[in-house]
Amino acid sequence: MRFSNFKQDQGVAGLSILLSLVVMLFIIGLIVMIFSLMGASLSDATYDDTAVTVSNESGFINSTGYTLDLVASDPLNWNTVAITEVRNESNILVAGNYTLLANGTIYNATAIVGWMTPEAEYNISYTYQYDASNTATDTINDTTSAIAGVTDWFSIFVVIGAMVVLILLTVIIITAIRGSGMIQSEGGNQNIGSA
Repeated sequence: MRFSNFKQDQGVAGLSILLSLVVMLFIIGLIVMIFSLMGASLSDATYDDTAVTVSNESGFINSTGYTLDLVASDPLNWNTVAITEVRNESNILVAGNYTLLANGTIYNATAIVGWMTPEAEYNISYTYQYDASNTATDTINDTTSAIAGVTDWFSIFVVIGAMVVLILLTVIIITAIRGSGMIQSEGGNQNIGSA
């Protein structure tokens, strides 16, 4: 039975190992990117749309405006803010007397007496919606973060690959020096002179 001779490239000194390492890192990076994008999409699709009602939040409404506590707490993707009532001890203010901006700030829209004085504290009731996390979104976010952490190991892979290539180069150099006859190995034939 004949064995075929396998082709062996001469003088590449571990280049195939280094190229394999680069391809491996590229493929791992591509898979991490795909799973991160998929995880973000899955996470966005699994949030629970939750309605919240806030009653009697106290604030001074004047020309500089009052920012709702909603903005400070900043729930995820909050939207659809609707004022249900603005009142103080003596006034219930209708929608035409105030302006609510999309950023959650309410302004005085009229010249009603008492709005501009510090004593004019109003109770604001409103509703809004936001995306609430649940077990599914928490699990998906944790998994996506863990998968994205794989790239932290890339530098270690590169260093180990470079060390392997350097060791192969050292072995090739030592073998070439021994094969050149410049260094006599132990136990070899030593012909000293001839007669």
